[in-house]
Amino acid sequence: MKQVYLYKVYGLMLAMVAAVMLSACTEEIDTSNRYTFIDETVLSYLEKNEQFSEYVALLHQVPVSTVSESTVAQLLSARGNYTCFAPNNNAIQLYLDSLQRKGIITEASWDGFQSEATLDSIRKVIVYNSIINGGDIKYYETSSFPLNGEFDISNMNDRKLSSSRPDKSNTNVIVINEVDTVSLVNRDIVAINGRVHEMLGVIAPSNDTMMDVLTQWSRDSRNTYSVMARLILACGLGDTLSAYRDEEWERLYTHKLVHDLPNHSSFGQAGSLPQHRYFGFTVFAEPDNLWEAALDNKPAADITIDDVVQFLVGTGVFTEPGTTTDSDYENPNNILNQFVTYHILPERISRKKLVFHYNEYGYNYKTSKAYTIAISDFYTTMGKPRLLKVFESAESNGIYLNRFPVLRNGRGRFSPENENINDYHESGDFKPIRGKAMRANENIGVKVMDVSDGYETENVLNGIIYPISDFLVCTENVRTQMMGQRIRIDASTMFPEMMSNDLRAITTYYTEGAPNCRAFPVNYNYLADVEMMEGTQFYYLPGLDCGWANMESDEYNVIGRYEITIKLPPVPKAGHYELRFGVATGSWVRGMCQVYWGKDKNNLPARGIPMDLRVGGQYRRLSSGVQQPSIVGWEADTDDQEYNDEVEKKMRNIGFMKAPNSWCQSLGSTDPVRNREYCTRRILVSEDMEPNTNYYIKFKSVLDDEKKEFFMDFIEYCAKEVYENPEEREDIW
Repeated sequence: MKQVYLYKVYGLMLAMVAAVMLSACTEEIDTSNRYTFIDETVLSYLEKNEQFSEYVALLHQVPVSTVSESTVAQLLSARGNYTCFAPNNNAIQLYLDSLQRKGIITEASWDGFQSEATLDSIRKVIVYNSIINGGDIKYYETSSFPLNGEFDISNMNDRKLSSSRPDKSNTNVIVINEVDTVSLVNRDIVAINGRVHEMLGVIAPSNDTMMDVLTQWSRDSRNTYSVMARLILACGLGDTLSAYRDEEWERLYTHKLVHDLPNHSSFGQAGSLPQHRYFGFTVFAEPDNLWEAALDNKPAADITIDDVVQFLVGTGVFTEPGTTTDSDYENPNNILNQFVTYHILPERISRKKLVFHYNEYGYNYKTSKAYTIAISDFYTTMGKPRLLKVFESAESNGIYLNRFPVLRNGRGRFSPENENINDYHESGDFKPIRGKAMRANENIGVKVMDVSDGYETENVLNGIIYPISDFLVCTENVRTQMMGQRIRIDASTMFPEMMSNDLRAITTYYTEGAPNCRAFPVNYNYLADVEMMEGTQFYYLPGLDCGWANMESDEYNVIGRYEITIKLPPVPKAGHYELRFGVATGSWVRGMCQVYWGKDKNNLPARGIPMDLRVGGQYRRLSSGVQQPSIVGWEADTDDQEYNDEVEKKMRNIGFMKAPNSWCQSLGSTDPVRNREYCTRRILVSEDMEPNTNYYIKFKSVLDDEKKEFFMDFIEYCAKEVYENPEEREDIW
């Protein structure tokens, strides 16, 4: 995506200006001091072209926000990076025609509104949905539109727009939100503060929730997912999937009853709170034609809930103890409920972020044209707590669920004694089936399909529905395969609100090289799976382009006299696991905390001695310029794998491991963080663990210095059969 950091100036600069940064709390835009250019602003261009006269009138009528006296017209005349999808007069008239047909207005004109409130609402629909405010980051030219996905910055209505090219014979045809076409002639209009794209229709995303859409689909077999819609509703999930926004948070934020956190002790930036707390959902759905093929070509309209239950029973793969097959579909142990809830994540995840690519080995998220090593993310599904693996690689040609390839990882078949390949690419082979499976090739995984497969992704107000290529079931084989690999989970993946509110690697008002602190209050559970005691300051740092040695750039810092309890993701199968914790001690301000872990979050036993986050592989960093040798025994890898394994074995004996080989501190580099002595993993817990069980971890500061930081980046589950495998040792990746 093209990054824009400077304005292209064609005339003389007549005055210097303070930057105008817009937020929901903006009062009035001061336009008296802005740059003056010879060329057009977005507003001046629109005003000089008669086909936008109706739209321009609306821009002068609609305020920037509910707490602003400035109009959107003033905004588009000010400094910034704006992408304006400007509907022409004909598009607005067509939209008014549609409102009349729906009975919302009495005639297809601005005189047809029977209430000022409805008129005000429609004006905002047209204006807010047409503008993406890129702040200091970017505007969008058609060359940088997502091919078939969402823009990474929300519009002024806080909605993510999507773009697609539905006509394969003419890729110049671009459609926004699958219905509104961008003009073939008037697009990429250059303005000094952004770009203008003439629209042949008004962008007006539906306000239907997931429940609304599923209810409609369940009654109409002409759509793609009528069977899955009926299954979801049969499990009593309709009310859950209607949730959109936390109105209590809206009240607290709007009335300033929650406050930004004070300046981060290291970066001097205040921790800004999220403006909204949205709920979201991601549904992976089998299309109707898949069900029809599985049920003897029975038409989708005739497929009953009992048909599906009998099909699931007949597969013989539901082996979890206590599984029921009666008609109590709302019971989490019910076979239908288990099947359905495994398809749903309690967070809204755009396709671009299903698998997060940023700084993996050899990859640069800005410039790389192809993926490098295999990347996995793990999410906790709804219903019984279970893990869903989402995978993408250079070889996969798309995103897959529960894909288990044999990777060229320098071990076993690919060890120096055999094929000697250690690049972490797919080998072309897949793991053998272990336990009951849905199909013989189950380990290939289930593809998340897109328009190239002939299916559209469905975007609704509070979620996304992705079509999938085959039946998605948490079989015994799937659980065993997950247990047989190291499970690495980025901390942001653990918190659904980070995804639903577009906070993970947030780009809004992003400045290259700046931490851009976000924060969460101690007196409200914004992150539902995090509880904090008074005195805790909890910051999130996206870390984009900061050059940090973190997995996927971001990290969490907790400062103050903190005590924080986090619900952990589940393990896939009963067994003995290590729970590991990634630590980077490159900063001089890390602290020290006691770790607690267990099932009862209100009565967690302490685990070992306090964890000293100042201890790296070779040094214990006490303050700037003051360090002591550590006893960890870290040594750089050599060409002798046996020697490297011996070094790590000694580190493991005192609860340490080297960092993974999977990502690099510098974008596009092949010098991994494994080569950094200040990056290590800590083995916090080594215990028998059970599936379908919630475990909790607590971190409590043990230092008096309230400026010292707790650091959190990622966790790992690793079963004993992986880290003590006598035939193939755990790889370095």
